[in-house]
Amino acid sequence: MTSRERLQAALEHRNPDRVCVDFGAGAVTGMGAGAVHRLRLAVLKNADYRVKVTEPYQMLGEIDEELRQTLGIDVVGVHPRKTMFGFLNENWKPFTMHDGTPVLVPGMFNTTVDEKGGYLIYPEGDTSVPPSARMPKDSYFFDSINRQEPIDETKLDPMDNCEEFTLLSDADVDHFKREVTRIYNETKYGIYITLPGAAFGDIALVPAAWMKHPKGIRGVEEWYVSTASRRDYIMKVFEYQCDIAIKNIEILANALGDMVQVAFVSGTDFGTQRGPFISPKSFREMYMPFYKRINEKIHSLTKWKTFIHSCGGIYPLIPLMIQCGFDILNPVQCSAEGMEARRLKKEFGKDLVFWGGGVDTQRTLPFGTPEEVYKEVQERIEIFNEDGGYVFNSIHNVQSNVPTANILAMFQAIRDSRNN
Repeated sequence: MTSRERLQAALEHRNPDRVCVDFGAGAVTGMGAGAVHRLRLAVLKNADYRVKVTEPYQMLGEIDEELRQTLGIDVVGVHPRKTMFGFLNENWKPFTMHDGTPVLVPGMFNTTVDEKGGYLIYPEGDTSVPPSARMPKDSYFFDSINRQEPIDETKLDPMDNCEEFTLLSDADVDHFKREVTRIYNETKYGIYITLPGAAFGDIALVPAAWMKHPKGIRGVEEWYVSTASRRDYIMKVFEYQCDIAIKNIEILANALGDMVQVAFVSGTDFGTQRGPFISPKSFREMYMPFYKRINEKIHSLTKWKTFIHSCGGIYPLIPLMIQCGFDILNPVQCSAEGMEARRLKKEFGKDLVFWGGGVDTQRTLPFGTPEEVYKEVQERIEIFNEDGGYVFNSIHNVQSNVPTANILAMFQAIRDSRNN
């Protein structure tokens, strides 16, 4: 099979010739730039190569074509033009991470150093406005800075939280069409796109790190409190957001047709380590109507399969996600309560493609031995890949400081699974 055929088999719950593999197609299936740098050095021996940081919020490194071929990765992603900080991925320049890793960052990736030695970064690269995120010293990625303005209940306007939801520009559409067409015509990879503005209440997006002066409810704590205390406000935001997302889906469906196989819809997390942090009733009332509209629109216009990312123990919510029309579940956090791999495959394997779950990124991959990593990866592939319906990825992004020996053990286990 080609990579594209392999992905299609997985999406159709057919047995592929081997397990389909993704690293780097999306912002929740990637690797930290430090991990990519050391992995690339280990397998390709090119000490002078600088990895591009294509997702600067999480500092994810590009899986370039040479590395993709070497590792046997099957899926390529196309993302919106602008990063989480509102600037384009262009005009690359050198940057050194806290641990000394040399990388390339976009030209408008402008930082200053705070009093504790951490990096501060600015929306649209504009250092004349307050920074929107901080990378603490000895850390590997950015955290949003709370820029919540004092709230005057009499002046709260849901439209302040809708400023970022706009129709795609001609440049945005041209970007998606150009990149998807190139990958479709020039390669045999599976194709994954990230839809803009279709994740309702994604807490990584609420602070709007790309906006110079965000208005509305932007603090993480304030947002979560508001889902209970200001539900009408939140629902009005979701209604407006959904209307714009539907129009953008129509635009992209017309531009891209069926060249795309997978559409990332939502990265909103609904789970904690010990279970959901939202009741099934609240999910059904607040989120389900909008996700159903999104999925129904996509499925009515295209053959794209829809992808939801939600960390944590979301077992009680999975049937509702299926009712919403989602085709793919990620990251399949098997370490969380209720998320045991065999149980998930048995109960939901006919309805969902599992994308992830391949190795525990909280414990096994960063802290286990290579032998423990190898064993867990082999077990997860055996469970999830039975009768198709599986794309291998780790449980969320591989962090920059994960031992290279463990990453190599993961890929060795993937390769060896092809012969079992």
